[in-house]
Amino acid sequence: MGKKYSWGMYRYLSVLVSSIILVMLWQAARASSDNVVYMIDFSRESHKDAVSWLKSQGFQFKLDADDLRLSLAGQYLTLEAKDEVAGLIVKQLNLPKTKRIRIHWGVERYPKGADWEKGIYRLPLAVMVSFGDEKIDSGAFFLPDAPYFIGVFLGEKESQGKAYTGNYYKEGGRYFCMPCGVPEGQSVITEFDLEKAYTSQFKKTEMPGISSFGLQMNTKDTRGGARAFIKKIEFLSS
Repeated sequence: MGKKYSWGMYRYLSVLVSSIILVMLWQAARASSDNVVYMIDFSRESHKDAVSWLKSQGFQFKLDADDLRLSLAGQYLTLEAKDEVAGLIVKQLNLPKTKRIRIHWGVERYPKGADWEKGIYRLPLAVMVSFGDEKIDSGAFFLPDAPYFIGVFLGEKESQGKAYTGNYYKEGGRYFCMPCGVPEGQSVITEFDLEKAYTSQFKKTEMPGISSFGLQMNTKDTRGGARAFIKKIEFLSS
């Protein structure tokens, strides 16, 4: 006959198993959070004045960024262009050990006419990431040279995972639509391998540290403006 256990023993084993499961879950959660090198969570800043808060955090408004309508409400930072606007909001950083980026975001209105496959390089929202401090030729005398950069954007008609170049910064800049064709109003999470994209696109053996990141909206040469939202950006070490 099999060995019989008392009620006390069953209770002890049950508590032991539950404790082991809780420890395993805690360790998994800790490992997940430990690989976050840097995070900005807009959901924690609800109902603050968006422009004032961004500037207090060290973001600089470039191009036509002052013409963008920004708001912090609910879970998101919302960016809106009523007409043709090209704005960039950028923050300097020094992140030496970063491999990937994770973005929680979505689009409420795509700019009508934007289509990178047809050379109309416009977008409702991109997260721009710059690498190192080496300045690369912009390709135009009226634009400053800039470090290598990668832009991850949400597009309606583009090809997912394809490396795009814009009209300028062809040597040092790449754009990736990840994911593409997201329905308007739907929130998605994008995970993108910055290290792999950098080394393969710019023919480098290793990726330098991240020197800045920013948010870009560009509705030039399109109709209807654009509206997009973003909850959180996480830079990951693995």
